Amino acid sequence: MIPQIVSVEEDPNIDGLLMILNTVGGDVEAGLAIAELVAGMRKPTVSLVLGGGHSIGVPLAVAAKHSFIAPSASMTIHPVRMSGLMLGVPQTLEYFQRMQDRITNFVTANSGISYERLMQLAMNTQELVMDVGTVLDGDEAVAEGLIDTLGSLHDAMDCLDKMIAAEKNKQRAKPRKGKKSL
Repeated sequence: MIPQIVSVEEDPNIDGLLMILNTVGGDVEAGLAIAELVAGMRKPTVSLVLGGGHSIGVPLAVAAKHSFIAPSASMTIHPVRMSGLMLGVPQTLEYFQRMQDRITNFVTANSGISYERLMQLAMNTQELVMDVGTVLDGDEAVAEGLIDTLGSLHDAMDCLDKMIAAEKNKQRAKPRKGKKSL
């Protein structure tokens, strides 16, 4: 996926990127790499969460310049976790904390939610049975400042079209090199 996103950024025939997300999460390193790549794009970017944007889907959703979530969609916010065999040493716990900080800092830098509130939702022990975290419905994700707007595919595409038009107008307004502007 990373080469495809790079090609979108480099292709002069592509004006913007619409990411449609429906994920239960997964690989933290890969997800964060994709999120960082999208957040660093010059072209207009819009995300739409349909169904679910759980776990690493949260940074992916907020990476776009504008994010949408369908009213029936949800997002699960939880701390970094791992299953299977691991070394029970202080360095392992420090590694998890550093990874959690990377994700939390990315999400808060690319959304309207505070670090403290995001961690409060992630560390909630009252909602998920036998687990830690919070599930936010579409309207709750918007109310928390995690996602920009409640909407549908039509809304996300309209937003992207407007962002592309604004970018083209900005490009036209730039004076060309070598020519004097009045």
